[in-house]
Amino acid sequence: MTGNPNKFQEAKLILSEYNLKLKMVKAKMIEIQNDEIEIIANTSVKEAQTRVSGPIIVEDAGLFIKELNGFPGPYSAYIHKTLGCKWILKLLDDLEDRTAEFKSVVAHTKDATTPTVKIFLGVVKGEISREMRGDLGFGFDPIFIPKQLDRTFAEIRLEEKCKYSHRAIALKEFASWYNIN
Repeated sequence: MTGNPNKFQEAKLILSEYNLKLKMVKAKMIEIQNDEIEIIANTSVKEAQTRVSGPIIVEDAGLFIKELNGFPGPYSAYIHKTLGCKWILKLLDDLEDRTAEFKSVVAHTKDATTPTVKIFLGVVKGEISREMRGDLGFGFDPIFIPKQLDRTFAEIRLEEKCKYSHRAIALKEFASWYNIN
């Protein structure tokens, strides 16, 4: 369940490798505010299961910057929408340590009769670039350089991003688990 077509396309591509098919379901949902993305995803999937029958996943993610005490963290979507990448770069302007990580949590529940929620976490460590780079991706992709690369997520095609991203790690763990359960 998501209203973000970019997230859906990324998830669809990743899960297709595991022969899992997704259907994008949009619904007006209340997203709680919390410092822990695991709690947000858990609450969201429980609300989603009251609206949709059958298996469902919800993904929540955030950019956690070390020198900003983990900010914007679980508030990343809101901060990006209201202030954008340039504001984050401005906050880090005079700071040498640009260490950051993207975290993704995938929450899954089987259906309304099975209230158990299973959580899968994906983390990618990296750093914040000194300027915006690339025009692919979405959100903070133009300023995040994963450790494995010398390019931002916005400088690589989706197929390559799906090899390294926090979302890919969480979704692949989910898919591996789902296919054996």
